[in-house]
Amino acid sequence: MFFQFSKVFWAVAAPGNFCALLLALGAFGLFTRFQRTARALVAASALGFMLLGAGPFSAALIRPLEDRFARPVEPMAAPTGIIILGGGLKPAVSRARGSLDVLEAGSRMIEAAALAQRFPHARVVFTGGIGALDQNVATEVEIARRMLPAIGIAPERIVYEDRSRNTHENAQFTRDMLNPGADETWLLVTSAWHMPRSMGVFRAAGFPVVPYPVDYTTFGAAGDFRAGFDLDDGATRATKAIREYIGLLAYRLTGRTQALFPAP
Repeated sequence: MFFQFSKVFWAVAAPGNFCALLLALGAFGLFTRFQRTARALVAASALGFMLLGAGPFSAALIRPLEDRFARPVEPMAAPTGIIILGGGLKPAVSRARGSLDVLEAGSRMIEAAALAQRFPHARVVFTGGIGALDQNVATEVEIARRMLPAIGIAPERIVYEDRSRNTHENAQFTRDMLNPGADETWLLVTSAWHMPRSMGVFRAAGFPVVPYPVDYTTFGAAGDFRAGFDLDDGATRATKAIREYIGLLAYRLTGRTQALFPAP
């Protein structure tokens, strides 16, 4: 039930969708006797879109998430294995087109392949089933089975977990599948902005992992509160951040993590 509710809630709460909903309600209200309320809704929508497109606003939102966990200090000891969280692929498009298409978070796959080449004895685990309400669409694992060997990882090194629908299930099902020993070291590869929640759920599942954040959206410098207005870029960055903050709160309230903002 949590999974279904989260999908429906986010369809409305996603910042761009929410602003568009306010705009639609306001535009409709202009033709009714509630014109004062309608004007307020239109103004709120315009302000929302302006904030979403503002570079400093979106960078300020996502920087705390991306900076929370750093990569391991070099030189890094060889790990037992490398866990790749799903979320970077376009399974439906890839199946329909016979292609290997990725989202912006597809760098999870690229960096994992680089790690696999660097540590040739490490096992590679891909975890990600169907993260949509429609359970008849293509799974990420279906595409990962084609992509990971294509980018240089030997098939016999790879294990796939295809039942998980969200980060909480990624952690639980991967733990159950691997049954990791206390002396094993597993790298967790996911987007930097998603790493705090990911670390929280893996810790709560009793599976200690080492963070290896990728897919950064900010430069990490003190002056990274960029100027300018780009609604597409800014809204994408802000939406990722807001979704993670909501996810962190929801996971803490439902006991899926042990801290509101997991720390190193």
